[in-house]
Amino acid sequence: MPTIIIDGQEIECRAGIPILQAALEAGLNIPHYCYHPGLSVVASCRLCLMEMKMPHPQTRELEWAPKLFPSCQTMVRDGLEVRFSSELVRQNQKRVMEYYLLNHPLDCPVCDKAGECHLQDYTEHFGEPTSRMVEDKHKNPKKDIGPRTLLYSDRCVLCGRCVRFAQEITGTAELAVTNRGSRGEVDVFPGRPLDSKLQGNVVDLCPVGALVSKDFLFKQRVWLLQEVKSVCPGCSRGCTVHVDQNENRVYRLRPRYNEKVNEWWMCDDGRFGFKYVHRDDRLNQPRIRRGAEWAPVSWEELPEILRFRFERAAKAADDGAAVAAVLSPMMSCEEAWLLARFIRDVAPQTALVLGPIPVEGDDATFPKGSAGVPPASGFVIKAERCPNRRGIERVIEHFGGATLTFGDFAGQAGEGKFKAAYVVGGYANEWVSKDCAKALAKVEFLVLHDLFASPLGATATVQIPSASWAEREGSFMNCAGLLQPFERAIVPLEGVKADGQFLYELCGERGLFRAAKVREALAAAVPIFGDVYVPPDPPRHAH
Repeated sequence: MPTIIIDGQEIECRAGIPILQAALEAGLNIPHYCYHPGLSVVASCRLCLMEMKMPHPQTRELEWAPKLFPSCQTMVRDGLEVRFSSELVRQNQKRVMEYYLLNHPLDCPVCDKAGECHLQDYTEHFGEPTSRMVEDKHKNPKKDIGPRTLLYSDRCVLCGRCVRFAQEITGTAELAVTNRGSRGEVDVFPGRPLDSKLQGNVVDLCPVGALVSKDFLFKQRVWLLQEVKSVCPGCSRGCTVHVDQNENRVYRLRPRYNEKVNEWWMCDDGRFGFKYVHRDDRLNQPRIRRGAEWAPVSWEELPEILRFRFERAAKAADDGAAVAAVLSPMMSCEEAWLLARFIRDVAPQTALVLGPIPVEGDDATFPKGSAGVPPASGFVIKAERCPNRRGIERVIEHFGGATLTFGDFAGQAGEGKFKAAYVVGGYANEWVSKDCAKALAKVEFLVLHDLFASPLGATATVQIPSASWAEREGSFMNCAGLLQPFERAIVPLEGVKADGQFLYELCGERGLFRAAKVREALAAAVPIFGDVYVPPDPPRHAH
């Protein structure tokens, strides 16, 4: 690894990266707008300029060069010495910041970016406290550039990140910088709105409040939001995300850097697909059928009732040959293991079934990856719309014994084979057909653990409300076999118990369910679940 000297301090850094990236990874706060590690380098913002020692043209001795160099465009090499703390560098930062603020409106109190805006931060740390501007500011219009995005042109600093993203990552190139000089501004091509399935990333990329999300506009001040690390359940790719919530309500999802899965990006399907968490028609009360009517049942009573009824079904038919458990691909690995453990304990011959796998169209592959990465490494939105198919398959493989596809299970249920079944749903959309519900109506004792009412609920004997992914903790295994943990972002809906907690108690365990603790026991039985991947946090001052 090369060693460079920054402001007199030796820093060991990764080979092949710009000095700016090395400085950020070392914890230094170096201002920058146009640079992003996932995009090409244009060195246009001029904020990251540095002094660098160069050989004198005559003596060949190393001396500080008379001009400044862009640190984002200068690669590290062993023994290189640079400095950011000099008076020359500080004066450049002040003058550049003054230029950015010449026409910038003073609308921080109503700007969505306030609180996480790098123009605010850099003005405080690197700019001047007063302005010499006396002329009227240029006032550019607000533009509706797409179905989910607004552009406040007068706030733009022309860093070009959004333009390069549309060219290099999505390959759609809807954005461009029009006009020149002080009249330059970002705009869409006529008749080409910003509507790709990755367009939400330009809002994350914008270092100021120029690009804003219509979905989040004026909803919350960012300093009120609590950030939780999670995994997107929208498809089998398993993008890592930040869930931003306040007062037990999710307001937005943002991508979390993950070099093995999604890098710095996420798709709009995942970004805006969390709304079902707060739907008004969610189930919120466990209940049991008494004759033709539903009666409420307490969470404390349920484990005893279920254990008794499944044990009775097992005794009636060859140790549980007439019992089945459907493990949904929306469950976490820990929840699936607890349910399989319980059902095989009371009915050893239980058939384990992988729940329906929702698929929408084909995989959507974007033509390019990050800067310098071949197109084969581009961003892919998976057609398989569930987060944990591989994890559920590994759990079922571990327990062995009788296994069925969901189609075979429904067919055999329609023939009257099963006396009892525990079915887990948890899907955001309708997932069971009327014909399937009609077939499962022949199961004498049917337990349905689900988020919403469905045709299957009309035939169930016991209905248990499920918690959404944002209200649970656990781990998902993505399509590549990578096991990633996620944290609970909000507490479950009133009247609902987290699935892991309920299944933990159903297995006879006491105390508070903790996914990490259960995962340790799971890994002891199935070693593959001990290999958990947690992506590293990006440098503190990077954006």
